[in-house]
Amino acid sequence: MIAALAAAIAAAPAAAAVELSGVDASRQPTIQLSVRTDQPSKTPPVVRENGRPVAGLQAQNLGRAKSVGVLIDHSRSMAGRPLADAIAAARSFVAGKEDADRLAVFTFGQNAIQSTRFSSATIDTDSALRNLALDTHQGTALYDAIHLASLALATEVNPGRVIVVMTDGANVAKGVSLQKAMDAARQAGVAVYAIGIESGDFVKGPLEQIATATGGAYYGASSSAALARAYDAVSRDLARTWRVSYLTAARPGQRLTLTAAVKGRGSASTQATLPGSTPPPPGDGVLGLIPEQLFTSGVASLLVSLAVGSAILLAAGLALSTPASTRLRRRLSPHVGGPLRRAKKASARERFEGASGLLKATEQAFARFSSWRKLHSMLERADVPLRTAEFFYCMIIPAFFFGLVAAAMAAPPFVTLAAMAIGALIPLAVLWWKAKRRVNAIDEQLPDLLITMAASLKAGHSFRQAMQAVVAEGQPPISDEFKRVLTEAQLGRPIDDALAEMADRVQSKNLSFVMTAVTIQRQVGGSLAGIFDMVADAVRQRQAFGRKIKGLTAMGRASAYTLVGMPFALALIITFINAEYMSPLYHTSTGHKMIIGGLVMMAIGSYMLRKIASFRG
Repeated sequence: MIAALAAAIAAAPAAAAVELSGVDASRQPTIQLSVRTDQPSKTPPVVRENGRPVAGLQAQNLGRAKSVGVLIDHSRSMAGRPLADAIAAARSFVAGKEDADRLAVFTFGQNAIQSTRFSSATIDTDSALRNLALDTHQGTALYDAIHLASLALATEVNPGRVIVVMTDGANVAKGVSLQKAMDAARQAGVAVYAIGIESGDFVKGPLEQIATATGGAYYGASSSAALARAYDAVSRDLARTWRVSYLTAARPGQRLTLTAAVKGRGSASTQATLPGSTPPPPGDGVLGLIPEQLFTSGVASLLVSLAVGSAILLAAGLALSTPASTRLRRRLSPHVGGPLRRAKKASARERFEGASGLLKATEQAFARFSSWRKLHSMLERADVPLRTAEFFYCMIIPAFFFGLVAAAMAAPPFVTLAAMAIGALIPLAVLWWKAKRRVNAIDEQLPDLLITMAASLKAGHSFRQAMQAVVAEGQPPISDEFKRVLTEAQLGRPIDDALAEMADRVQSKNLSFVMTAVTIQRQVGGSLAGIFDMVADAVRQRQAFGRKIKGLTAMGRASAYTLVGMPFALALIITFINAEYMSPLYHTSTGHKMIIGGLVMMAIGSYMLRKIASFRG
């Protein structure tokens, strides 16, 4: 009993409260490291680089969802009891895996072979281990197996990736070198946990080197009988290990001081030097004029990126807006000897006319699209004093800004695209809201306008004089629309066409009914004042009925808003309370498919609820 306890203590290395290991900067600017605590922690570590919070921090708890390559040595030296003990220990390790873990078995003797594919089910894995037989040829392709497993793990969906390799001897093969196997593991973001049967001429140095370099650990077993305890120690170690990656703002050759703090467990620090040449001191040459924070601060880098992007857009706009004839005239003027005229001081409007060429080119490029014409109609409906091309660039600028901020925060590509879409839709949503509010205001003013026009017609005024009275005495926005109709009529346009265009521009059903009645009356004759009285009464009743329907369907619309907003609210709350629990949803392909499926079902449900709660009259 005492000997078994001593072997277990030897198999599990002593751990501090918080420990940093496996700092890997080979994929600069991505830095990867392992944070190990003395007890499992559900709270991800907070990492600081040179005393400042890092950007794009991603932390995976290796005690939860991960992909594991189980590497078993079945070379000739494992004959007899060692292979049987290794198979039994590996099967016990596989049986105790987490439900979300994906496992695959790799065997190596003379050659390295992937025996099973990665799967969360253990049937194939357990079967491959149970049927594993001794290799018939001499050789131990240890590094080939690690290299093969690293390449397979690089394509896995789980961000947490682990290799658990068990062997009783050194690499005896002329294939992959130790450095190549180590580089492959680093590129795939794999942590290697090595178990060695320390008997005979066993050399543990290479296994310790690759385990330390990748953020894993090495466990020594005095004999094959201790392999079960070594695998159990690996399971306990994985349960208390976080695999962390972030984007560094440091330059090649700079020395880093990394600090990881885990809530309730403490903190630990380590130092590392980024690969590459050491930069010159900030006081030398031109760099002395630039503050050092500009190179190391994430906010400063974001501001510089914004400035550079804005400068590129401005340069492209100026190049497109300058006519070719102007550039040619400037090049010829020194040679033709014409008198130089002193340029007058341009007015504010003239200074901004340089972008007219760009706006004109944009209008010509998109004018044939129906969505562009709809955007133009919405601008007129909202009475926004902007051209369509100008509003288009008002959408592009926030989209560019939101996308740049998401990219600076190291967000996934789909999040960056979503941020750009949100930035572009914000101005469009504001425009839609202004247009809807203006149309509602016109509908509210319409009955009073009809009564005013009917009274004017009864007093003996003409239809045009009645409209003039509305323009003079009415309130915007409906008076502005009739003023535009009168202006077009004074310029020679038929008044019926001007009224029809106003109805199309405003997109109000009530106003369309009025314009239809006016057109019919002007063509067939009749009392227009009486028609206006009758239409005004119908519009009032229609509005009263619409408000009644809106009140009756208020509960249904509130239910629709609640059902649509609840998943987003719950996702934000649960993410804030326990980000680790929601991590598989955000960082795995299965989670992404679930999000897409949920959004599609929510869209269908929202459409159905809208149809149930809406009324067309």
